[in-house]
Amino acid sequence: MKKKHTYNLYFLVTLQFVIIGYLLFQSKEEKPELKAEEGAVAELRAGKTRTNPRVRIFDLPEKPEFAGEKAPVDQPDVFERYEREIYVNAYWESNALLMLKRSGKYFSYIEQTLKENGIPDDFKYVAVIESGLLNVTSPAGAKGFWQFMKGTAGDFGLEVNRDVDERYHFEKATLAACKYIRAAYGKFGNWTSVAASYNMGMAGIARRKNQQLSPDYYDLYLNEETSRYIFRILAMKEIFENQSKYGFELQNEDLYSLPPLREIQVSESIDNLAEWAIEQNSNYKEVKIYNPWLINTKLNVRKGSSYIIKLPL
Repeated sequence: MKKKHTYNLYFLVTLQFVIIGYLLFQSKEEKPELKAEEGAVAELRAGKTRTNPRVRIFDLPEKPEFAGEKAPVDQPDVFERYEREIYVNAYWESNALLMLKRSGKYFSYIEQTLKENGIPDDFKYVAVIESGLLNVTSPAGAKGFWQFMKGTAGDFGLEVNRDVDERYHFEKATLAACKYIRAAYGKFGNWTSVAASYNMGMAGIARRKNQQLSPDYYDLYLNEETSRYIFRILAMKEIFENQSKYGFELQNEDLYSLPPLREIQVSESIDNLAEWAIEQNSNYKEVKIYNPWLINTKLNVRKGSSYIIKLPL
């Protein structure tokens, strides 16, 4: 028994020495993850750039312009304001992506309508920054793609009552926006001021110009929202027109589109839109989706008037 005990003791001591030796050997070996980390630190200290960084610095255009009018980005404050909007929008990927996709539904009509009214194509980005190409309502009460206030809507031919709010009528609101833009251009004579007035109003921009003795938007000291306004337009223009540069790889089939629609002229009042929709082989949901300007469950049609309601074929 004593011999067996001595043998076991020798075995345990030997095993301990083997384990200690193994651990000492392992501690001298560099772990792969530590090597990678030390390599990254060395690269940073040497001023080297990591490949494919998550956040990149973009090469911005040297002479960005809106409607043919150059933004003076050689001025430090102008450049900083422009750059801010590029990064805010380019790195808000989900928002930018969805606006790019929605443009497939609406840009062709906006572009054609602007062209027919002698308005530069860049004004389509006003709708983008105003509403994200959605029928939204602002905290101040402006509504629709082009964000008309109720009073201004009436001034430019849009009907607003208990049953109908044409600020939500995409085509009619686009035409109303063109009327506003033409009127503002007649007052200011340059497109940049016109776009700024879309945010602040014609009277507001004119007042600031007179107070500060400067006719140029880029030289005006303005509130935060209007100060950013033109730069937001310029940023969306840059991202939309150079999508791959900012990491967006959309194909035409990725864009949203409207289905073929039929037009139904309505010259008599409709007491129940849901029942009327079923009679048209449609449903209430489709009535509301494709005619968001119908804001009630019924439609009152004045004598001598009529409306066009659109439904899928």
